[in-house]
Amino acid sequence: MLTTRTGGFPIGFRQGWTEWFKDLSGMLAFAKSENLGVVDLGGDARPHLSQVVGEGFRVGSVDLQAWQGLMANTPDDLQKTLDLNATYIADCCRHGAKNFFAVMVPADPSKPRQENLDLLVPALTQLASIIDQHDGRLVIEGWPGQGALCCTPESYRQVLSATPKCIGINFDPSHLIRMGIDPHRFLAEFADRVYHVHGKDCFINREALQEYGWEQPATSAKSHDFGTAVWRYTIPGYGESNWPLIFSELEKAGYQGAVSIELEDENFNGTEAGEKLGIRLGASILAAS
Repeated sequence: MLTTRTGGFPIGFRQGWTEWFKDLSGMLAFAKSENLGVVDLGGDARPHLSQVVGEGFRVGSVDLQAWQGLMANTPDDLQKTLDLNATYIADCCRHGAKNFFAVMVPADPSKPRQENLDLLVPALTQLASIIDQHDGRLVIEGWPGQGALCCTPESYRQVLSATPKCIGINFDPSHLIRMGIDPHRFLAEFADRVYHVHGKDCFINREALQEYGWEQPATSAKSHDFGTAVWRYTIPGYGESNWPLIFSELEKAGYQGAVSIELEDENFNGTEAGEKLGIRLGASILAAS
């Protein structure tokens, strides 16, 4: 099985949304042909877990269900989210899937951030009691969508300091880089709560940054797919991340997880051949890092 040079972390990829990813047998055959031993599953993973695990793959993560309900507008809506996930978490953990992926996007992003944070912390504490029963973990990705929490050091710190250890991080340096946050300084503080890693990078066009800045969209320039006129997501090795340093920092922190390529790169997405090439190239960069 392909692993990173630094740390020996298993390498795989996150299931995408195009047609070839929906053919589970074909997707797993491709993974085997590339010596990739880890697969992350989106949506409701339960129908696929038996086959994935049965064919010898490690499940990097599965998606938590209806995660926006963690910052629901009513206690009843929150309870529905917790009840739904209580069954789902138990079913997935029985098949060896232990990492539950989520983005902390609120049900109402127009609310002040502090109000949504005040909803989130007790909700995560209740979710943690469910996850702990099954030796699972929540892995929060810091995608900086509208109203999203847990995407900057400030909000990660507020949440992680107030919740049990099973509430952790899906580390994706691309999101930090696009916000101007140093991913290595981030790991220096939070590496012990990183339970899963996405192999995705971010390229910053410094000339475009000088022209347009971070705050305003460009008036005339075309935005990149998976980005803006200033930045774009890439496969590992085509952006600003220092992957050997990242893996060294994770190794020092005792990281035991995997690295899954999340393919969002305009140079590769859009065709089956291009997406497979993107995964192949990204995996080779990670293996050499």
